[in-house]
Amino acid sequence: MATPISAEEMEEIREGFQKVDLDGNGYITASELGNLFNEVRRPLPGYQIRELLQKLDRDNDSHISLEEFTAIFQDLKNDRMAQSFRKALNKKEGIVAIGGTSEISSEGTQHSISEQERFAFANYINSSLEKDPDCQHVLPINPSTEALFKALADGIVLCKLINLSVPDTIDERTINKKKLTAFTTQENLNLALNSASAIGCQVVNIGAQDLKEGKPHLDSKAYFHLLEQIAPDGTKEDVPRVDVDMTGLYEKDLSKRAECMLKQADRLGCRQFVTATDVVCGNAKLNMAFVATLFNKHPALTKPENQDWNLESETREERTFRNWMNSLGVSPHVHHIYGDLQDALVILQLYEKIKVPVDWDNKVNHPPFKGVGGGHLKKMENCTYAVDLGKNSAGFSLVGIGGQDLYDGNATLTLALVWQLMRRYTLNVLEDLGHGEIAGDDLIISWVNKTLSEAGKTSSIKSFKDKSIATSIPVLDLIDSIQPHSVNFDLVKAEDLSDEDRLDNAKYAISMARKIGAKVYALPEDLVEVNQKMVMTIFACLMGRGMKKA
Repeated sequence: MATPISAEEMEEIREGFQKVDLDGNGYITASELGNLFNEVRRPLPGYQIRELLQKLDRDNDSHISLEEFTAIFQDLKNDRMAQSFRKALNKKEGIVAIGGTSEISSEGTQHSISEQERFAFANYINSSLEKDPDCQHVLPINPSTEALFKALADGIVLCKLINLSVPDTIDERTINKKKLTAFTTQENLNLALNSASAIGCQVVNIGAQDLKEGKPHLDSKAYFHLLEQIAPDGTKEDVPRVDVDMTGLYEKDLSKRAECMLKQADRLGCRQFVTATDVVCGNAKLNMAFVATLFNKHPALTKPENQDWNLESETREERTFRNWMNSLGVSPHVHHIYGDLQDALVILQLYEKIKVPVDWDNKVNHPPFKGVGGGHLKKMENCTYAVDLGKNSAGFSLVGIGGQDLYDGNATLTLALVWQLMRRYTLNVLEDLGHGEIAGDDLIISWVNKTLSEAGKTSSIKSFKDKSIATSIPVLDLIDSIQPHSVNFDLVKAEDLSDEDRLDNAKYAISMARKIGAKVYALPEDLVEVNQKMVMTIFACLMGRGMKKA
């Protein structure tokens, strides 16, 4: 007879299910099972994955539902294969994501948050934003009450915290700060969520409504992802790499978890931000918010002006691609766009994101890579397979690109492949919204001009290289056409523009696009310089937002 499951156990099961179901489609496939074991360095051969799937798939539909997943914890506790699966799940690093367009809600789930966790977050916010005039309506936060979650409900504090993590991500002129309504609050939360995604945070199953309602567990998880944003990876001169040991995250014994957390805090030089109650609680997962203070508190990690914090030599295009990949939840997390793609595993995950099937069982070599030269041949085989998929299954133009180029980190050729992956991902969204209509540059440009004309705007574009785009006026007009009266044109400079004026307009345009719900990854400089590739993604994302409205 099955053992009854408590509400707390059921919530753990739901969270575990979401860790494996990375595409969020509501069920787990064989490839996702294989990815789980590979990620925790316990790879299983294909036949064992299929055996496990068959054992757990009770209705024989070739995938595992939440109900079937629950059965693993309920009545298969003594089964060796099921135990192996549970051990792998417990070792898997948690993935947090913020998706303002997600239709999946956390409604109905039960989470708990401790008093000690509230203290850690409240203290961090109070110290970081104490002098910010826009936050005085909620500061100081009393950590002994539920004030923390109410303070985040209007989106202002969240936007401020994102800018603390990666300065200038959000143009503060786009944050609604006075006389807030339900609608303007929703805009703030959209802005925060889409901006978090743009800096590489993968945010799953968290929507603006969840944050507006002040759901404690979701707010806490959003902070945890800041850790990945700031841990030094050794690429910056005079700043050694720090590999944060995340295993303590899943330690159930509170005292042991506290010990793990404080050990990592010492290594990062920020233990002083942990209170005595934090030590007693020791919840590493929910106390990592204080690490974000490294940007301002730790002199060795002070972010240089106008530079990405962890890769000074990284180009804007490389950073955009890296953030896009990370926002999709690829594993491992991409810190260096070439070195971390060397085994092609991230690229192969991206193929699945664009609906190109990957034969993980028979065609992909999984870590740990053993053999001569650290598994050189195994990684090369993966790279060759990735290029073959692009040419033969995705229909990409990869003339002159081979597996060796990916393995060697050839910048030009690697980016050529990644760009086509990102482009296809963007166009797939439009194709889905357009009921199967094939999306392309001409279709996007036609839609943009039609939308502008119907809204009575005078601007238009001839191509994604149109010089008028450098002013950002066509983008802002399109945003205002999609959501009328959303753009404050008093803030927009339209004549005799200096370089500074163009950049100012572009910053406002990018943040406004995110504010109305478009998940834009491009940077303001892409508009000013009319970067054809990134400009295309901006208009495509706005088209997606506009088509949802239709």
